[in-house]
Amino acid sequence: MKALVTGGGGFLGKAIVGQLLARGDTVRSYSRGEYPELCALGVETFQGDLADADALDRAADGCDVVFHVAAKADVWGRYADFYQANVNGTRNVVDACLCRSVKRLVYTSSPSVAFSGEDQNGVDESEPYPKEFLSHYPRTKALGEAIALESNGPDLATVALRPHLIWGPGDTNLVPRIVERAKRGKLRIAGDGQQRIDAVYIDNAARAHVLAADALGPEAACAGNAYYITNDEPWAIEKVLNGILEAAGLPPVTKRVSPGVAYAAGSVFECIYTLLGKKQEPPMTRFVARQLAMAHWYDISAAKRDLGYAPDVSMDEGMRRLAESFQAKR
Repeated sequence: MKALVTGGGGFLGKAIVGQLLARGDTVRSYSRGEYPELCALGVETFQGDLADADALDRAADGCDVVFHVAAKADVWGRYADFYQANVNGTRNVVDACLCRSVKRLVYTSSPSVAFSGEDQNGVDESEPYPKEFLSHYPRTKALGEAIALESNGPDLATVALRPHLIWGPGDTNLVPRIVERAKRGKLRIAGDGQQRIDAVYIDNAARAHVLAADALGPEAACAGNAYYITNDEPWAIEKVLNGILEAAGLPPVTKRVSPGVAYAAGSVFECIYTLLGKKQEPPMTRFVARQLAMAHWYDISAAKRDLGYAPDVSMDEGMRRLAESFQAKR
C-alpha cells in the first residue's frame, strides 16, 4: 500500500516507516523538520506544519492510508499551541483524507486521554474521558481522538491507538529524561515504587499501527474504536526506572518522595511558572506527579481480538537491546 506517516521523522513515526518499508510498502513522511535519513531509505518526504492544510492535502494525495502520529506531546506549554497541533491539526489530517479519498486513518492517541489522576488497574477502553484533565496534552489529545473516531464512516475508516510509555533504543523522550534526571540527582521514586505501570517497546508499538492499518475497513470490528497498546507486562515503576538506569550503566535510584509532596510541588511550580511566563518545563507538574504515583496498566484484550496484536519483544528483551544501544555509544 501507499502510506503517509505524519511525524515520520520522530521516534514512533520512524519505526512505523521502517516496518512499512521492510514489507515493501511505499511510504511518505510529513514532518516539520528535514530528515535526510528518510530520503536515503527511499521515503518521499514532505515538509510542513499540521496547521498547513494545503501541504497536508498534497502529501495525502494518492495514499491508501494515513498514520497520524505527529503531535505536541510536552507536559508544559500554552494551551493554544497544544490545541493548534493536536486538535486543529487532526481536523486538517481528517479533511485531507476525505478530500483525497484516503480510505484508512490510524490515529496515534495516548492512554492519558482517560487518566483522571487515580489508579488505573487493568482498565479497558470503556474507561471514559475524565471531567478534568491535569495538563493540556491529554485534554487536547482526547479532543483529537474524538475527532478522528467521529470521522469514521463509509468514506473514511478510522481507528485510534493508545500506546503507553513507548521506549527503546533511539527514544528521544522517556529514556533520555530518566537518564538525565538521574545524572543530576533529581530522580525520585514516588511512594513505595510498587505501583504497577504498563509500557510498550518501540517495535511492538509500531507493529500495532501496521496491524491496525491492515485490519481497518468500513466494516471492520476496529473501525471507529480506540485501543490500548502495551507490552502486556505491568512492572512496578521502581523496576522500570531501575531497569532503564541499569541499561544506561547508572546506579539504581533510591531517593523517594511522598506522592502528596510531589503533587503539591507540582502545583506550586505550575503557579510560579505561569505567573512568570516561563516557557521551559517546571521541575515537577501535577500531571507528572500523578503519573509517577499512580498505577496505570491496561487490559489489551480488545487489541488482541480486533487487531491480532501481541507484543513480540518482551520487557526483558527490550531492556537487553536498550543496554546494547548504550554500550554502542560508549
